[in-house]
Amino acid sequence: MANGMDKLEQYLMGMDHIDESDSRLLRQVAYERIQEAITHASLEPGDPLSETRISKALGISRTPVREALQQLAQEGLVHIIPGRAITVAAPSMQDIFDAIHVRELLEPEVVRLAAESLPPRQREVLQTLTQELEHAARRGDRAAWSKIDIKWHETLNNSCPNRLLGQLTMQARNRMQKVGADNRVTDQYLIDGSLEHRQIIEAILAGDGSTAEHLMREHIKALRENMVKRLARS
Repeated sequence: MANGMDKLEQYLMGMDHIDESDSRLLRQVAYERIQEAITHASLEPGDPLSETRISKALGISRTPVREALQQLAQEGLVHIIPGRAITVAAPSMQDIFDAIHVRELLEPEVVRLAAESLPPRQREVLQTLTQELEHAARRGDRAAWSKIDIKWHETLNNSCPNRLLGQLTMQARNRMQKVGADNRVTDQYLIDGSLEHRQIIEAILAGDGSTAEHLMREHIKALRENMVKRLARS
């Protein structure tokens, strides 16, 4: 069975070759690719990472990779022990509740803005992803549900007309991405969560920013309550 670094390496090697003539800094390109890989390659908290192997997989030097990993550490996605190890971050419960608090402050505004200006292509993508969430929920497929949920929120936040707001909201969400729909949540949690996503996107498509804002606030409130229940059971 592939370990976390194997999964990350395979994911990175499946991406397009990095064009060194890209106007962006290699550090930024490396950051974006590593962040995407950590998010989507089914890694677990505490999985060790190798700067050297990441560098080889990306086909670039270690310096921009090191800088990218430092940025990811500042954002809470990886943990660096200087001179010793780099691992996928394992957030504490306090870290998770801090991230939820930030999402409560920011994400309702993201959907309010989306109701005013979401581009047609992103509307179609979010509708499709919402349907896929519902299908995964009916199957009880937690792994698929979590991956689709990430894409749903990425699409929404990346489409935010206030780019900084979208980035900060996604960074907060990334800090708690490994505590989503795991085996500790019920089938009903997946079904209820899918319905909440459905209601939010319908409000956005109807141009009803006030309702979308309220529904997102309730969605995050439900997430907080679920985390409290998990803590009580642990």
